[in-house]
Amino acid sequence: MEPELPDDARPRLAPLDDEVDHARGPTAGRLILEYGDYECPYSRQAFRAIECVEQELSGRIRFAFRHFPLVQIHPHAFGAAAAAEAAALQGSFWAMHELLFQAQKTLEDDELLQYAEQLGLDVARFDDDRVGPDVRRRIRRDVESGLASPEVRGTPTLFVDGVVYAGRYDAAGLTEALGS
Repeated sequence: MEPELPDDARPRLAPLDDEVDHARGPTAGRLILEYGDYECPYSRQAFRAIECVEQELSGRIRFAFRHFPLVQIHPHAFGAAAAAEAAALQGSFWAMHELLFQAQKTLEDDELLQYAEQLGLDVARFDDDRVGPDVRRRIRRDVESGLASPEVRGTPTLFVDGVVYAGRYDAAGLTEALGS
């Protein structure tokens, strides 16, 4: 029989899986994990802050992104997540990730196809993949891991080394949380 752990000692966040999760930066670096939504303006604000922190603390930060599309309020969020995953199948997750946040107000289907073309992807394959079962399963995996955590209630939800971050979505706040 396993010992009963107090509530505050129970794992609340699915651990990073290097085979599945989208992560960049050194494995030994401090980890920022985001549950985000490509149509959420606050996720975009966090995206910009994380980019700044990655540049400022180059080589010391690992960043991972998990999809948490809030489809009830962001009608293009799931389609954008599917575009990122379809791009991932062609080795271009991070390029599409950045493009989706930069072009946040233009996430219609025809625009997503233009982004795939702009990134040099096989557009026909991209179009098939983004509506396919593998992409849907991958997004569902992220959403379910977020729903399993009591801290993930909206977007963005950030974790620093597994601890929920409750500060501002700016580079100064994140840098302070990282103790750097």
